[in-house]
Amino acid sequence: MLVTLVSQDNLSFTIARDVAERSVLLKNMLEDVAQGENTSAEPIPLPNVTGRILKQVIEYCEHHKNDPPVQGEDDRDSFETNRKRSDDIEDWDASFVKVDNEQLFEIILAANYLDIKPLLDLGCKTVANMIKGKTPEQIREMFNIENDFTPEEEEQIRRENEWAADA
Repeated sequence: MLVTLVSQDNLSFTIARDVAERSVLLKNMLEDVAQGENTSAEPIPLPNVTGRILKQVIEYCEHHKNDPPVQGEDDRDSFETNRKRSDDIEDWDASFVKVDNEQLFEIILAANYLDIKPLLDLGCKTVANMIKGKTPEQIREMFNIENDFTPEEEEQIRRENEWAADA
């Protein structure tokens, strides 16, 4: 069965249902509207995702369509292990997220909205690797973040978070 997705900028993408179901949001929507075997589904609007980003998300889902389903968050040991690792990115995935910062953050937002946990994790691990070992000033520069702290506020924050510098 094919599914048609419509992006924020009104671009249509027709994809296989198994590809669409990499998204928990879309999987649940498709299950909710299923009326039997011969369903002619309406296009699914995705108002929070642009066509440019949706195309990339679909590419990711097509590449990973045969991956095993994501385990539930009830498995605490698996969650703790995966949460702490940011260096276990496959080559294809690493190449996929070699994009500019704005595009990377749009992919992360789309993955969050569409509930595609592996893509969300990939994006977040990529950002974590980008900021690892950087000073606050370097991170601000990397992401164009304005420093609105006074020197006194900054010093207080450093004192309160000394434990983090040891990690």
